[in-house]
Amino acid sequence: MNEIVEVLRSLIVNPESELKFSNNYELLVAVMLSAQCTDKRVNIVTEKLFKVASTPKDMVNLGVSGIESYIKSCNYYHNKAKNILNASKDIVERFDGQVPDNYDDLVSLSGVGNKTACVVLAVGFNQNTFPVDTHVLRVCNRLGLVSTKNPTICQGTMQSKFKSEKWGEIHHLILLFGRYYCTARNPKCDDCKLKKYCVYVGEKDVSR
Repeated sequence: MNEIVEVLRSLIVNPESELKFSNNYELLVAVMLSAQCTDKRVNIVTEKLFKVASTPKDMVNLGVSGIESYIKSCNYYHNKAKNILNASKDIVERFDGQVPDNYDDLVSLSGVGNKTACVVLAVGFNQNTFPVDTHVLRVCNRLGLVSTKNPTICQGTMQSKFKSEKWGEIHHLILLFGRYYCTARNPKCDDCKLKKYCVYVGEKDVSR
């Protein structure tokens, strides 16, 4: 485990979120938009969106149609617009306009699930969480760190393997490794420094 982490550290210079935001509310919206969408696309969308709506109140004033007009290049933008609007209303009405800093309150917001809540807590509030997205799930399975398609099980397993103060860093190391090296299609297996640990290297179906 330690050897894998050290290799990842040598490959990933800045293990941190690539989403662009200036406050925890913007972070929350960006993470909600990132579902089934690349961070690159989200950053393009939010660059314009956050100029007119950087607070929950501003977002509520935009309304669904207004939000949709900015995020329509994102997948599932209809549902995302509704969730962003409803979550923003909840933040205004229930949390005095501030993004809550605890898991239970975060997942009570419309459209906010386990992964989104964990990312906001880890990145925005510097709390010890281990978010699991498609990249993390894929890489953890390929390296034999877990053997499951269930993100929640993967999360619990990874948290049990590392000290809690390392969760955030290791999450980002694995995520960025999956994004740029161990991709879903055409992973860079030939030059991979973690090849000797990989469960699936050399197999025909390396997309698992």
